[in-house]
Amino acid sequence: MSSYPTADVTPVADHPPALPGPRAGTPLAGRVFSALHDRKLVYNACWEDPALDRAALGIGPDDHVLVITSGGCNALDYLLAGAGRVTAVDVNPRQNALLELKAAGVRRLSHDAFFELFGTGRSVHAHRLYRDALRPDLSPFAQRFWDGYIEAFAGRGWRNSFYYRGTSGFLAKGLMLFLRRFQGLGPDLDELLAAPTLERQRHIYESRLRDRLWSAARLAAQPVALNLAGVPPEQRREIADEYAGGTAQLVHDGLDAIFGRLPLADNYFWRAYITGSYTETCCPEYLKAGNFVRLREALPRLDVRTATVTGFLSRTAPRPDVSKFVLLDHMDWMGWRDQPGLAEEWQAIVDAARPGARVIYRSAGLTTRYLDPVRVRHDGRTRRLTDLLRRHPELAARLHERDRVHTYGSFHIADLP
Repeated sequence: MSSYPTADVTPVADHPPALPGPRAGTPLAGRVFSALHDRKLVYNACWEDPALDRAALGIGPDDHVLVITSGGCNALDYLLAGAGRVTAVDVNPRQNALLELKAAGVRRLSHDAFFELFGTGRSVHAHRLYRDALRPDLSPFAQRFWDGYIEAFAGRGWRNSFYYRGTSGFLAKGLMLFLRRFQGLGPDLDELLAAPTLERQRHIYESRLRDRLWSAARLAAQPVALNLAGVPPEQRREIADEYAGGTAQLVHDGLDAIFGRLPLADNYFWRAYITGSYTETCCPEYLKAGNFVRLREALPRLDVRTATVTGFLSRTAPRPDVSKFVLLDHMDWMGWRDQPGLAEEWQAIVDAARPGARVIYRSAGLTTRYLDPVRVRHDGRTRRLTDLLRRHPELAARLHERDRVHTYGSFHIADLP
């Protein structure tokens, strides 16, 4: 066990504030989505490829990176990339509790024990490791959350891996049961993952799996499934408006890229959901044995905050001075539903950004038209945000083609003045 200081964590009240509720007139789908996401751990891992982020951001020791926490994996990846400081912000305190648990594991466990929890996704020692080593390092809210949820790592029940927990994991396990038990595709999926070459992988996919996976694509495109995956109604409308064939076609095209064009040998995202586990050679950088000591030494540079992006940037003193912003796809969530909130967030970003700061974000759609009406104050005058940003569409498109997740319609890179 190590004696490294804990990462900074914003104190959380005994009953943290609820997530922003749906506005008046929100349809039933939006209310169902809000009900799920107000009360649950949604993401058990990040589903944004940090290899793209590293290439887009060029992270260095002078950088302060702001990232939305999600599963916490990528915040740790940016530390390994050499960021001078990483602030992980999420309005859902359960997502921050997951990152706190990972950070505690890096500090207090051997790599073997740490990998058993977060690599294999299950450990017969989970309760003991939590009680004896991890719990004392957590904030009060995270302690209460994991006191009731550490069983997720025990490897019991039909969801016998942590990567089948949370709402996204529930969906993954359901789809895998459908494909393996009812479609009989288990042996083919296992052979696909073990394919020694991309050519062999492509042959297995195109000859045995492609057409039969279409049924899973249709299931995954249903509103209930998309709610579990963390895709709100606003994003579904973006896809329907901009992507020919809608959500089902987006999922199907993504499967063609993931299994037919990109090598699965290092695609830990899909391996975890297909098998419930990573392997030592196919896993996020934060789980690799060769990075473990370096990550432990970097943890004091991690700051975890339960807040909105706007709240953190506008209420933190002194001003955060952020040089790299990783906004994931959350602007899709706001989109046309909360234009004032979107404008307020971008104003906070402009005010807190270091000169020349870079912003990356993803979208379920092909464009981000909801940014067009946004106006911000900069250098003493009001300007259109889209006039202020210097975009890099060619670089973004090249990186997007290499995305191992391939569940987004587009990837965006922009610089502030």
